Amino acid sequence: MQRAIVIFQKNADLGKVKTRLAATLGAEKTMQVYQTLVNHTHRVVCETAAHKWLYYSERKESGWQSQSDYSICVQSGKDLGERMCHALGDVFASGANHVLIIGTDCPELKAEILQEAFEALTMYDLVVGPADDGGYYLLGMNRLYATLFSHKKWSTDSVLSDTLLDASNLGLRVHQLPQLRDIDNETDLNLFPQFMPVV
Repeated sequence: MQRAIVIFQKNADLGKVKTRLAATLGAEKTMQVYQTLVNHTHRVVCETAAHKWLYYSERKESGWQSQSDYSICVQSGKDLGERMCHALGDVFASGANHVLIIGTDCPELKAEILQEAFEALTMYDLVVGPADDGGYYLLGMNRLYATLFSHKKWSTDSVLSDTLLDASNLGLRVHQLPQLRDIDNETDLNLFPQFMPVV
C-alpha cells in the first residue's frame, strides 16, 4: 500500500509567517523560529517511509526538490479547508491510499508518531493528532472525506471538536494520537528553548 505525507508549508516571506508570534518577537527573529520548525518537520518526515508531497502556500521554492521522494506543489483554494481538501484529492488520485497531512508548527512531532498514524490507518478510517489549542497537528485517512474540511472556523479552538463531530456523523472509526503543542505565540515558544532564535 502506498503511503504519503502531505506537508503544508508557508513560503518563507519576512513578515508573513507566524504573524501572532511576530507581533511580539519581531519579524526577523520569527523567521529564524519558522525556519527551525520547518527543518525539524522535514527531518522527522524524512525518517518515515512514505512519499512526501510538499505544498507551498504561494509558489514553489528551491531546496527540497532534490529529494527524490518529494513532489513539490502549490496550494489552491479559498480557505485552509478547501486547500487541504484539494491537496488530499490530488494525492489520493495519484494512487496513495494511506495519507497524512501535517503543517510545520509542531516542535513535538516525532517519526514515531507518524508511524503510529500509518499503522492506525490499517484499522481505523481516520487518525487525528489533537493540538492543545483546540486544533489538530495531523489528520490521516484512507480516502478523502471532503465533509471534514467544510464549514469550519479555521485557526480557532473549535476545529478539533467540529472535525470529530463530522467524523462521528459519517460513522468513521477514529484513532486519536497524543496531544501535542504548536508554536503560535511567544508563550508557546518559551516552552521550547531549543527553537529560540539566535540573538
